[in-house]
Amino acid sequence: MAAGDSSLPSKKAVVNPKTIIHQRFGDKAHYNIEEIQESGSNGCPGLVVSQKGPCLYRCCLQLPEFSVVSDIFKRKKDAMQSAAEKAVEKLSDPPVEDPSDQLVSRLSYLFSNEFYSTCHPLSGHFRAALQREGCINGFVPASLMPIYDSKIFNLCKSIRPDVESKPLEVTSMIMDAATRLSDTIFASKELLSLRRTSPYPPEVLQSVKDSCMQETYVKVIRVPYSTAKIIEPLALDVSSNKYYMDAIARELGAEDASMVLLSRSIGKASSETRLYFHGPKSFQLDLESESEVKDHQANLNARASYLSGQDIYGDAILATIGYTWKSCDIFHEDVSQRTYYRLLMNKVPSGIYKLSREAVVAAELPEKFGARSSWRGLLPRDILCTFCRQHRLPEPVFSSTTNGATRPSEETFKCEVKIFSKHQDLIIHCHPAESFKKQSDAVQNASLKVLSCLNNYLTKLNMGQEKWTNGDGLDLNFYPEHISKELQFFSLVHKSWPGTNQSNSEIADTTISSYNVEGSESENTTPSNGCLVCICYSVFLVNEGDRELIEKNDEFEFELGSEAVIPDLEAVVAQMGVGQSARFRVELPPEELIFAANDDPLRTLSLLSSGGCSLEFSMTLLRVTEPLEDRMEKALFSPSLSKQRVQYAVQHIRESCATFLVDFGCGSGSLLDSLLDYPTSLERIVGVDISYKALPRAAKTLHSKLSRNRTSSGQHSGLKHALLLEGSITTFDSRVYGCDIGTCLEVIEHMEEDEATLFGHVVLSSFYPKILIVSTPNYEYNVILQKSTPDEEDTEDKSQTKPCKFRNFDHKFEWTREQFRMWASELSGKHNYSVEFSGVGGVEGVEPGFASQIAVFRRAWDLPKNGNSTDMPYKVIWDWRSDNA
Repeated sequence: MAAGDSSLPSKKAVVNPKTIIHQRFGDKAHYNIEEIQESGSNGCPGLVVSQKGPCLYRCCLQLPEFSVVSDIFKRKKDAMQSAAEKAVEKLSDPPVEDPSDQLVSRLSYLFSNEFYSTCHPLSGHFRAALQREGCINGFVPASLMPIYDSKIFNLCKSIRPDVESKPLEVTSMIMDAATRLSDTIFASKELLSLRRTSPYPPEVLQSVKDSCMQETYVKVIRVPYSTAKIIEPLALDVSSNKYYMDAIARELGAEDASMVLLSRSIGKASSETRLYFHGPKSFQLDLESESEVKDHQANLNARASYLSGQDIYGDAILATIGYTWKSCDIFHEDVSQRTYYRLLMNKVPSGIYKLSREAVVAAELPEKFGARSSWRGLLPRDILCTFCRQHRLPEPVFSSTTNGATRPSEETFKCEVKIFSKHQDLIIHCHPAESFKKQSDAVQNASLKVLSCLNNYLTKLNMGQEKWTNGDGLDLNFYPEHISKELQFFSLVHKSWPGTNQSNSEIADTTISSYNVEGSESENTTPSNGCLVCICYSVFLVNEGDRELIEKNDEFEFELGSEAVIPDLEAVVAQMGVGQSARFRVELPPEELIFAANDDPLRTLSLLSSGGCSLEFSMTLLRVTEPLEDRMEKALFSPSLSKQRVQYAVQHIRESCATFLVDFGCGSGSLLDSLLDYPTSLERIVGVDISYKALPRAAKTLHSKLSRNRTSSGQHSGLKHALLLEGSITTFDSRVYGCDIGTCLEVIEHMEEDEATLFGHVVLSSFYPKILIVSTPNYEYNVILQKSTPDEEDTEDKSQTKPCKFRNFDHKFEWTREQFRMWASELSGKHNYSVEFSGVGGVEGVEPGFASQIAVFRRAWDLPKNGNSTDMPYKVIWDWRSDNA
């Protein structure tokens, strides 16, 4: 026989000794576990002193004919297996039943009177089959057996391990096994169904006749195989005097239930939500017409296959219906279009997060993980595990390492994450360079990096693999060729998922929308980045005079600046005060998000089909909780440190008569926005940041304020040009060359220390600002801000103290005054700048110095000619010019 011949017998499953004993003796085998306490010697000959130690176990297996005692083990189950192994060895010829024989035995039990009286899911099908009329009365489709009886399925896998995704072959194996029970079971090759050869006892048949007829309809969804057709709701008749599988067969155009195949459960493992689809017309055991099967397979249903994770052909019915262990009555729940779209969303990282927030059209998966108190919704690690389960991938592998510090206070953690395919091929290996004080933070941040990669991949499937290898700066290796086939269906199923057709440069143009803020502030609190805001909101689908409620939330919290909501919502909230309300419109998101949020798909579909729709948000700002850092600062400083930093910058702008300002690391534009509230000599301002999501929010804020002043003789009527650029502040761009004043306020501590040093070298050696103002937290001041003194370490060295916490979870470092002076002095000396040190918050010369320490670099020499005037790697996000520019 040739190697690789398909006729070779498959390898039989290994049966462990305990299973053999159970097969032979059943309940007659008794395992008695004895706990043994370890004893130790005190070192004196002949004297043994009992000492407390770990528990050990020994097992005595009592069989009808003899008993055996196991060796001693640390685990009970190992002791039991040892006893069973010794018993097997003692048996002269232990009968080990072949899996094929076990399959026959299982079928025999399923068609017994004993099984009929149970509440096993299959027994419900047997009872319902007795309601079928004509020649199919009493026949149960063989395709149901492995779906509702795990023992049948596992035995089929033991015989043929490759049949897991081959329902036709599983059915064939069941039918073959049934032919060996011809005295008790009739196997119809034509119907692909099984029936008892002898009738059930009279009392069983009478109970079926006496059952009350209840007329019941359940809502289901038809999922056409053609993606050009929309899914549609149906009403399925599942009355108690009928077999619901026949009702599904009629909807699929099948002759009867025997032609219907079932998917595995969708969603939770205990769910009865499944997809039902028509088997090929030549659905016979010998698969005689191979070409017909191929024609059938040409009708691959991408949407249904994506949902179930297995190949589904032709139209499919999505339904939640079936018999369960809990009751002999049929279980059913309505499935709506909303259910379908939520199942789709639950297979995408951003969708999983949206559903966990119960804010489908408002929430977004944040780009960064903060402290548990500021993160809302399912945690990144849980989202990643859910994603893997939804796609039948193995659980992610998390590996945490420490820096090996001898003192607990100095210990930091890193976490690697690996995701493998079903065949154990590596899909993603994430190995972040960042380290964290808490192991949980390391795990969550690494998980979020992987989620970001998967989100980007799913929304940009046409991107070349070279963009993903080494993670495009994400500290990961990605091998999309090992991704499961169902993920490849994404582009067909999610035709307009967010991010698929928009470039970064388009975001600012397409998302800026007008809004109205109404009502007086109940508190003098306007939120800023880092604030935890709480709003109530309603979202309506609007078309001319028609309005349909899509989503509402009475209390919805998110951190401003964390990018946890759509940019429009965040930008408007940033302009509101507590107690004020706002209303604004945005362009339509993907329709699947609207259907996933809405309970009335027919009304929604009617509005959408008429065209010209938009979404209208109506919201009220209920409360604002400022970040701990801001609350600590405001408790000690008036005005706040952030406002003092702005005033410090304004003072230098006025003294230098600066007309051209660049804000390095502008983020959401809080500094630039605040500067517009003061009269200055500025004519041109530029903001640079690497966050393509933060910049559109800055654009909205600045655009709104500058547009209001365009029609008035405001303070900033002298401003002619405002520009926002996306790029790294460690990379040169000629448009930022030679500014009068550059600001970098509370930015460098969010970078790694080597990146902060690189920024200093690049800005002073390439950008050549006349004045550069850099501020960063003074670590020594934290003890005052946190209103505590360092506690003593619980160690032998009582002279050592615990360090204070960083002021923000996102800070990579916080320097003392000496460290900051050393950093700034080395930069100024190398690049021929002078530097002076100052700060805000606190009193100069009084310990522990200023709360925010500031270095002001000054260039006293003439600006050199710019030889790189064409270098413009930054991307323009927003470009505003006054009417007089």
